[in-house]
Amino acid sequence: MRRIKKPFIGGIGFCIFIAASFFTDFYPGMEMAHHFQFFALDMLKILPCAFILIGLFEVWVKNETVERHLGERSLFMGYVWALLLAGTTVGGLYVAFPVAYSLYRKGARLSVIFTYIGAAAVFRVPMTLFEASFLGLKFTLIRFLVSLPLILLSSIILGVYLKKKRFRIEDGETFLRRDQEKKKNGL
Repeated sequence: MRRIKKPFIGGIGFCIFIAASFFTDFYPGMEMAHHFQFFALDMLKILPCAFILIGLFEVWVKNETVERHLGERSLFMGYVWALLLAGTTVGGLYVAFPVAYSLYRKGARLSVIFTYIGAAAVFRVPMTLFEASFLGLKFTLIRFLVSLPLILLSSIILGVYLKKKRFRIEDGETFLRRDQEKKKNGL
């Protein structure tokens, strides 16, 4: 119950702050309201379509296909597929994290998932074209050539480390159930 109360109270506090900002002409508060409105509308445009596509991916793509191309036996090609998928991801990390979770559930290797998330943050095609048009092709290529090995290296190191620790990503229900059991047992 406390987990629900804190965000709810925080949301009410934010709304009161925004309303008070408009009544008192407090400029930073009014700017926050405009940015929040822009952000919320942007998310409402992207997320419904993204979740529909992720749902279709869950149903249409077989686990064996993901395991073959992104799983333990995919070797280096798994990273290539992750980079290609990340380059075409629209919506930034709003979309990349649910896709990454879906890939994990279907059998993708952790290091490949980390590569996908890192590349989705850095190498999306629309963002790269936008960057090249404003900052120049030379800057974009240098950033690309420096970032790519760092993303791959950190993903591999993190994947190996977490595999040794037998790390698993849990769904929200399992996490909450285990958390409630810990609280009952006084841990």
